[in-house]
Amino acid sequence: MFPIWDDVPTRKFPLITVILIAMNSIIFLYQFSLGGRFNEFIYSMGLLPFEITHHIDLAPVGPSPIYLTIFSSMFMHGSIVHLLGNMLFLWIFGNNVEDYLGRKKYLFFYLICGISAALTQIFLNPDSRVPIVGASGAIAGVLGAYLLLYPRAKVTTVIIFVFFIRVIKLPALLVLSFWIIYQFLYGISSLAAATGEGGVAWFAHIGGFISGIILIKLFQSFMK
Repeated sequence: MFPIWDDVPTRKFPLITVILIAMNSIIFLYQFSLGGRFNEFIYSMGLLPFEITHHIDLAPVGPSPIYLTIFSSMFMHGSIVHLLGNMLFLWIFGNNVEDYLGRKKYLFFYLICGISAALTQIFLNPDSRVPIVGASGAIAGVLGAYLLLYPRAKVTTVIIFVFFIRVIKLPALLVLSFWIIYQFLYGISSLAAATGEGGVAWFAHIGGFISGIILIKLFQSFMK
């Protein structure tokens, strides 16, 4: 199930969403330009839970204080596929959330969701030395907000099952509920495996999603 666009129009140009997409893309181009030092940059600027919980900066040395990696990691990606997938989701769902909140509140909302996502992963896997990178946690918060704001919106989605490929319109409630259930099931599987490592921070996604739901409810109460 792969969403490609929705049917909710926006009243204003989604400036912050576009800027976030541009920043993530530019930083990835810089990462790519590093060539053989790509992984070194990931380890120095990405978020390593072990560094945060043990208050130590492992080699290669990153920013000081090390807590800044919570922010820097939100704008880095491990591959072009990682980047494109995240930016597609941000564009589809972020423009409407920005339209609802306004630019300043939306930027604050986005960053808080990203921080909450990172803290969730740190709490559940405090000794991991695998760097966490990507905008996924913050974008998960955007998805949580969108689910509450536009549950009946129609999302044009590509359904792929082996050789079966079909493009259909589905309610946002169904698409995003499937997404969070998928994250939860894989998160539980990663805990059951007891490896403590892995390429996807599943619980960061879940933490960001829940944060998005809570925050949008708070914003709604203040905006009434």
